[in-house]
Amino acid sequence: MEKRLGLVQVHNAGGYGSEFEYDSETERRKRSREDLASKESHRRSTSGVPSKTFVTQEYSKEEWKAQRYHFLALNAYGRHKKLVNDYLLYYPGATKDLFTRSTANDKTDIDVIHENHRFLWSDEDDSNETWAKRLAKKYWDKLFKEYCISDLSRYKENKIALRWRVEKEVVEGVGQFSCGNKRCDETEGLRSWEVNFAYVEHGEKKHALVKLRLCPECSYKLNYHHKRRDVTRQPKKPKKPEKKHKAKKRKSKHKHKHRKHKKHRKHRDESSSSSSSSEDEDERSSGTDSNKGAGSSTDVSESEFWSGPAPVTEDKSRTEEFEDYFQDMFL
Repeated sequence: MEKRLGLVQVHNAGGYGSEFEYDSETERRKRSREDLASKESHRRSTSGVPSKTFVTQEYSKEEWKAQRYHFLALNAYGRHKKLVNDYLLYYPGATKDLFTRSTANDKTDIDVIHENHRFLWSDEDDSNETWAKRLAKKYWDKLFKEYCISDLSRYKENKIALRWRVEKEVVEGVGQFSCGNKRCDETEGLRSWEVNFAYVEHGEKKHALVKLRLCPECSYKLNYHHKRRDVTRQPKKPKKPEKKHKAKKRKSKHKHKHRKHKKHRKHRDESSSSSSSSEDEDERSSGTDSNKGAGSSTDVSESEFWSGPAPVTEDKSRTEEFEDYFQDMFL
């Protein structure tokens, strides 16, 4: 009996425990705690004003749902248009790189001339010309190639830059009536120099003879390493008295020749008059009275002819010749 009572007491008193019962009890307690915590937090949130972060999150969720609904309702073209508009609206700085044209390969006329310019053009260069070369050649044709403009800033290194003159410089007299150095405006004591200009152009070595007009200081810079040829023209001395003396000699020679010519002419006239007189005498002796009158007239005409210039016979006009012809016909 005691044993039986002991078993009952143990069973009723809970002397034997179970792991399943323990686990269920702990879970129940945890659930009750969580329920109490959730109820308290819900009561606190409903009782006070919500925070800004909570409101923004909730609003963004609702706005995203609405935008997604409208976006899915559009067709393909509408979606593309909406995406482009949103990109331009929310990213304004990105349009500069997206819609602006690249100007890396752009060239102006002056850039083309710089690339294809030549100091001297030959006839062989005219064949197979491109548009750029024709443009550079047309610019070169407008340059004036009598004198050059120089840059002597690096004369100590024996490096001199030369170029032809443009129309404005020719009008102002730069390089001819003033110093040809581009950093000098001296107009007195200019000298002309002939320079064998050696240069490299498009990978080829070339040379050309050019003329420079420089002042004494710039001439020293030009001839710093070796002497160039001076081609300055010396001023001519006045030779007025010699010219007068030569003119007098020429006049005297001309007078002497004229006198000789007159003497020769008089001698010829006298010989001709003597011969004419002898012929007249023969005609008078052999001719009749009428022939004598004619001989006298011929003597007068011959004397007048040799005494002065020959009489000028006037030519008849065409109308006068026709009138004389018709008069002979109707007589």
